[in-house]
Amino acid sequence: MSAPRDAMATTPYRIRVDVVTNYVEDQSSPGDGRFVFSYTITIRNEGTVPARLLTRHWIITDANGKVQEVVGEGVVGEQPHLQPGEGFRYSSGAILETPVGAMQGKYRMVADDGEHFDAPIAPFRLAMPGLLH
Repeated sequence: MSAPRDAMATTPYRIRVDVVTNYVEDQSSPGDGRFVFSYTITIRNEGTVPARLLTRHWIITDANGKVQEVVGEGVVGEQPHLQPGEGFRYSSGAILETPVGAMQGKYRMVADDGEHFDAPIAPFRLAMPGLLH
């Protein structure tokens, strides 16, 4: 009987997405319902096959339930090609009408072997400091 293998270690298509968010006070105007957030994303190829990011798909929801959907090619004008173990970091932003919201989505990837796959982006919170514990 063989020992179980670690599926993550042998997965050819695995992209890790880490997010850090920040409230941009000097660009926000709470009295006018304008709350600006920046986010820095690190994308890391933890698979065994090189892959290129083709498109992004974001779902942005504010505290009122208003949903914005953003679909487009690449990120910040680039379609990074990541070797196994390689990462790519970029910063962007979102404007909400409420001091709290959330984002989630996915990146559409293509591996060098021609396989298309999605890299999910888990929901993350956008929040003005001091509102949430």
